[in-house]
Formats: sequence, structure tokens, C-alpha cells
Amino acid sequence: MQHVALSVDDLDAALRFYAVLGFDPIPRPDFGFAGAWLQAGDAQIHLIEVDDPDPHASNHVALWIDDIDAAIAHLRDHGIEVSAPTRAGDGLQSFLKDPSGNLIELNQPPGG
Repeated sequence: MQHVALSVDDLDAALRFYAVLGFDPIPRPDFGFAGAWLQAGDAQIHLIEVDDPDPHASNHVALWIDDIDAAIAHLRDHGIEVSAPTRAGDGLQSFLKDPSGNLIELNQPPGG
């Protein structure tokens, strides 16, 4: 996967949210509409500002997390609501939403 593109209705709020998740802004060409590109490791998220992002309930982005308990504590320390971890096979997962309602899955693989 090269990137995931997400629609957001408040670009500034989305940038603050994804910064907490460890994504940093990277250069983006001028496409004639508002947006931002973010990078964390090999993963990119491309944000596109729209009036009504209306994400589907099953659409989501999954991020690998080494320590899900530490990640949840970090997010909650920043006032972000995140679910308690649950088993997903031999690993753990937790869910949260960005300010526009896009679903984010935190996924700790087995042994992580």
C-alpha cells in the first residue's frame, strides 16, 4: 500500500489529530483543492477537505501498533476517545475516529 486518502471536513482538526498518531506533514502538489499529505514510516495518509465527508461505517484505516496499551494511553492523554483493546485472532485491536468520523483501527500483532 502506498497511501490511503480520507475525506475530512476540517483540515486543521485532522492535521492535529493525525499528528498525535505520529504522522508528519510532507510536501503535496497543488491540486486546486484543500488537502494535506502525511507520512509515518512507510505509510501515508492523504487528506482531502470536503464539505461533507460522510464516511461509510465499515471504511477504516488500520495502523500497526507495537504496544496498544501505551498507544491508547497516549491518545486518551490527548483527549481522544478510543475503545478498550479486544482480541483479534492472536493479536489485539482498538478503534477510534478522527474529527471527521473516519474510523481508525489500531492493530497490535501477536507478540507485539
